Amino acid sequence: ASMSPPTSNVDSVQTFGKKKNSIAVAYIKRGKGLLKVNGNPIEQIMPETLRLKIFEPVALVGTEKFKDVDVRIRVRGGGNTSQVYAIRQAIAKGIVAYYQKYVDEQSKREIKDVLAGFDRSLLVADPRRCEPKKFGGRGARARFQKSYR
Repeated sequence: ASMSPPTSNVDSVQTFGKKKNSIAVAYIKRGKGLLKVNGNPIEQIMPETLRLKIFEPVALVGTEKFKDVDVRIRVRGGGNTSQVYAIRQAIAKGIVAYYQKYVDEQSKREIKDVLAGFDRSLLVADPRRCEPKKFGGRGARARFQKSYR
C-alpha cells in the first residue's frame, strides 16, 4: 500500500462487530483522532466499566495509532453489554483493516498479534446464540419437576 493518499476520496475502511443481536459498524478514515458512537463522543458511554471495555482495543494498540484516524460507529440491536462488545470488536477489526489497506503489512501484523494475544473476541465473533425454549420445561434445557404423587 502506498503512503500517499489518493487524490479522489479520503482513505477509509468499514468494518463490523457482532455479539448476540448487536451489530456495530465502524467507519475508520484518515482524520484527527475522533471516536464517536452513534454520533456521541465515547466518553459519554455509561456505565464506567463498559466504557473501559470500549477503550481496550485503543489502549492495547496504543493511542498514537488512533491519532490520525477518525472512528465513527453505528450500533443497533441487543442490550448494553452486547452492544459494547460489538463496538470494541468493530474498532479492533477496523484498525487492523485500516493498517492493512493504507499503512503496511508489518504494523498490521503487530497490531493483530497484540489484539489476538489479549483476544477474548476482539477479532473473532462469538458464535453463541440464545437457544429456543422447548415445551415441558421453563427454559431451553431445564425441565419441570417430576413427582410420583
